Amino acid sequence: MGLYKYKTEPLLDFTSKEVLQKYEEALKFVGGYLGKTYPLIIDGEFVETNDLYTSLNPADHTQVIGKIHQASIENAEKAMESALKAFETWKKVKASIRADVLFKAAAIIRKRKYEFSALMTFEAGKPWPEADADTAEAIDFLEYYGRQMLLLEESDKLTLSRRNIERNEFKYIPLGVAAVITPWNFPLAILAGMTSAAVVAGNTVLLKPAITTQVIAYKFMEVLKEAGLPKGVVNFIPGDGPEIGEFMVKHPKTRFVSFTGSKNVGLSINQTAATPQKGQIWIKRVIAEMGGKDAILVDSDADLELAAESIVKSTFGFSGQKCSACSRAIIHEDVYDEVVEMVKEKTEKLTYGNPKDFSNFMGPLTDEKAFNKVTSYIEIAKNEGRLLTGGTANKEMGWFVSPTVFADCAPNSRIMQEEVFGPVLAMTKVKSFQEGIEVANNTEYGLTGAVISNNRFNLEKAREEYHVGNLYLNRKCTGAIVGYQPFGGFNNSGTDSKAGGPDYLLLHMQAKSISEWL
Repeated sequence: MGLYKYKTEPLLDFTSKEVLQKYEEALKFVGGYLGKTYPLIIDGEFVETNDLYTSLNPADHTQVIGKIHQASIENAEKAMESALKAFETWKKVKASIRADVLFKAAAIIRKRKYEFSALMTFEAGKPWPEADADTAEAIDFLEYYGRQMLLLEESDKLTLSRRNIERNEFKYIPLGVAAVITPWNFPLAILAGMTSAAVVAGNTVLLKPAITTQVIAYKFMEVLKEAGLPKGVVNFIPGDGPEIGEFMVKHPKTRFVSFTGSKNVGLSINQTAATPQKGQIWIKRVIAEMGGKDAILVDSDADLELAAESIVKSTFGFSGQKCSACSRAIIHEDVYDEVVEMVKEKTEKLTYGNPKDFSNFMGPLTDEKAFNKVTSYIEIAKNEGRLLTGGTANKEMGWFVSPTVFADCAPNSRIMQEEVFGPVLAMTKVKSFQEGIEVANNTEYGLTGAVISNNRFNLEKAREEYHVGNLYLNRKCTGAIVGYQPFGGFNNSGTDSKAGGPDYLLLHMQAKSISEWL
């Protein structure tokens, strides 16, 4: 089993002058190719259209990251034809060969690690450590899914025979063409994970990346080509979400949909995919990771420094633009005032601005739509809680919102119930640990959560009663590691499809039982 041992990609040490210098050099290198134009990729061919989208730096609206040709319905139909054709050969390729493509892709990204991270700093507004973690996670997904596929290939060799009666086989086969719709907040990691899981399982892909991070997605397509992926296996069709996305989900030849994004879009995709189309001969499968309203619960018997640090880092990392981000702090009344003050002090020490500057802990929001949504929630929260710190915003140069904290919020208030997806924290007081669990569970979501406590019985109670897909005890609620904390949530947080887990690839395949009478 030594072949299958998995080791995560190490993160960069940003206390090292050499690392800082290499990142600065990568920013200059990427800056040298900003503004280029990128085509669609269908059946391995570059395709240009009459529709161009201009990707801008969210921290500096004057800076063009790139211009990307956008797919039409006609382009998407050709991509489907390409994927269907490629599937007939790709599904027959040995799993070990498909895995080798992922291992080669991981090696290429590892060599271009600084470049990919620097590009995310420009196009996604990611501070250096956040971008580095994104790139490392992309490598982890490729390595992990490749190894998981090797394990499945080994299991396929097993036969379950009844001697002198029959020989039985049980194996997994690919599904078909996948509609892969990826998010902007982890524009390399999640895109690489979703795409590679489908591909290594033997499927072919129509890839529609999030609109604000299409240059990063194109660069990943470069990696797949260099890694030896045959043409047509992944077809790159960036485009309008409602138009191209709906086309992909509705198409009768789409076998399954893999989606990461908002709750509303995910529910719509699930509903659309459940409706059979003319000529469709299967029930489409949906793999969806959606939103969250994640909470950190602080017990009366807790390390308060750890609690405050966990809350602040979970809330404001990447400007709160993570489905796993903490947006609710639920604190026992015995320590409430002290934790609130500590969170306020730590939040006010955070720096924010253009992430090109390493000293900025927080960067911008992704676009104007996000800026308007977050600032509108801040106005709502001013009537629902006590503004502790922050609450300011500026869109003159980039989409910047200050780290914002509200105290004394009612558990059923909008700011405690609805996903903001920005640097906004709501804090509430509870009288007991049991009440804290009840408040933590009282939203429509169930993605991540954390408990800070030194009470072993309360930790065990949380294990049983805190209803989330990813529960963390005495640590922050962000930063799931591939292979160690399989990621996916309950309720309206998604289909609990555990990305980076041992059963994730099985969602991209179907089981076939074969029995031969002897």
